[in-house]
Amino acid sequence: MFFSILSNLLCGLTDVCWFWAYKASHKDHLNKLKDLVPDQAQAFADYNAGVFKEGALSKKEKEIIAVSVAHVTQCPYCIDTHTKNAKKEGAELGELVEAVMVTSAVEAGGAITHSTNMHNALSDEAGDTLYERSNLKNLNQLGKHAKDGFQGYSGFNQAAMQEGKLSKKFKEIVAVAVGHATLCPYCIDVHTKNADKQGATNEELAEAVLVASALLAGGSYAHMVNMIESFSEE
Repeated sequence: MFFSILSNLLCGLTDVCWFWAYKASHKDHLNKLKDLVPDQAQAFADYNAGVFKEGALSKKEKEIIAVSVAHVTQCPYCIDTHTKNAKKEGAELGELVEAVMVTSAVEAGGAITHSTNMHNALSDEAGDTLYERSNLKNLNQLGKHAKDGFQGYSGFNQAAMQEGKLSKKFKEIVAVAVGHATLCPYCIDVHTKNADKQGATNEELAEAVLVASALLAGGSYAHMVNMIESFSEE
């Protein structure tokens, strides 16, 4: 009883509750879904298998994208599973780190590009449509009012997207997947065009987006283990 009270207190005050909420052993609860919701569990398994099979993108590339998107969803179970899967498919740690740097840059870019909506909100001349490609012409406003920070972002973004262990083309494909995970229309627009310039095919982009979709679904799916754990507690 004392431990339970202390745990709840710490969870209310700090992030220490993470220690109790996330345990690798909790993933064993996923086996219960076959009995609780057999049709849905099988449908999810079939969906996942279809997404991750070899196609225009290799299994290795898909697992690298999965690791990248898992850092958007912040699902530790997904990060653990797909990092291990990526390693089995031959991915190097340096490749995974570069991919997650792309994730970080795209997430930063989402906030940066959405500042154009902030600019429009303060303008009497702005139109009624919130999302227009032409909004991006107002990005200079952010640099104008926060020059050092904007230059820092620009340098980081350039470094994250440059050729390295991963090609520019593949990094742009990762960025498109991440853009769909973050639901940033500006990011999707910019990185889809960049990916196309780097030679990415429609098939590669489509498969990358489906990986993002599976990871978004997988985050909720995997976190059911916490719900089952909580339900099972006395």
